[in-house]
Amino acid sequence: MARHLLVTGGAGFIGSNFIHYILRERPDWRVTNLDLLTYAGNLENLRDIEGSSNYRFVRGDIGDRQLVDALLGGDDWFGPVDTVVNFAAESHVDRSILDPSPFVDTNVRGTQVLLEAARQAWLGAGVEGGRRDVEHRFVHISTDEVYGSLGPDDPAFTEENRLEPNSPYAASKASSDLLCRAYFKTFGLPVTVTRCCNNFGPYQFPEKLIPLFVTNALEGQPLPVYGDGMNVRDWIYVDDHSSAVLAVLERGRPGEVYNIGSDSEVPNIEMTRAILRILGKPETLIRYVAGRPGHDRRYAIDASKIRAELGWQPAYRFEDALERAVRWYVENPEWWQRVRSGEYRRYYESQYGARLG
Repeated sequence: MARHLLVTGGAGFIGSNFIHYILRERPDWRVTNLDLLTYAGNLENLRDIEGSSNYRFVRGDIGDRQLVDALLGGDDWFGPVDTVVNFAAESHVDRSILDPSPFVDTNVRGTQVLLEAARQAWLGAGVEGGRRDVEHRFVHISTDEVYGSLGPDDPAFTEENRLEPNSPYAASKASSDLLCRAYFKTFGLPVTVTRCCNNFGPYQFPEKLIPLFVTNALEGQPLPVYGDGMNVRDWIYVDDHSSAVLAVLERGRPGEVYNIGSDSEVPNIEMTRAILRILGKPETLIRYVAGRPGHDRRYAIDASKIRAELGWQPAYRFEDALERAVRWYVENPEWWQRVRSGEYRRYYESQYGARLG
């Protein structure tokens, strides 16, 4: 069936890549992109689909109940929304350490507003006692960071692991996951949660490790590696994440959690060296800096559930995907230079007549 998706946070890195993926793979679907355009939201990520007949952008806050109600009701030609995919989140751990408040506002309260609006639109106000409507789906995008940290010999996280978040960011995401569970258990809202490992690919905000290190190296600037560089992360190419979310949206079971990963654990220092090798830059650019507070030592995802239940598999080998991602930043300097300089924000502020968040 053709669907009408409300994609929240669709101007961000993962959300914009997901929208591109959906419009390629499901060209008869309609997408409404709701994004507040905070520091990491960038409409240039979606410039090539502006004006498409099955895509529209709405600037706004997921915490704005009146706006969310209007979008879910869909009284224009796009029609009612039957699917919510919630990417909207404050997601930068270092920023959450400096000020946790925006993370609670967006990740917890904003998610609750979306859930309640979907409940009212799809199920009505009352407790539905387990009602399921296969025509409606709510997919909440979470993170492996809700599980906490692993030791070097611990098995990878499964969906059965306890939630033990160690940063304000991770705690806010764990809280939103539990709200999703509550809305499924109490009201029968068809919510599914995905928890993915670290993403990389085009359009990633340059504060994040891979684009930061690529762009710094291209400019001959130091690459700051936390601690001893042996913090381990599990990595996935963003298109593989998008394909997994689509599989969950179409075939996943409401009320379930699905881990998404590609079995690509890499210590930060090895990732740094790999980037330098691809770029042909010297390792003398590496600078070790003090680790951040509460820095989790290792993440690793066991994605056997989504593979077995939904038949999903990643399409990209890590090494090939990393080179593909690095080359994108090499070939698109105007994009990251405009992000770094703030030029793109000044342009969109002139378009909207107001300062962006």
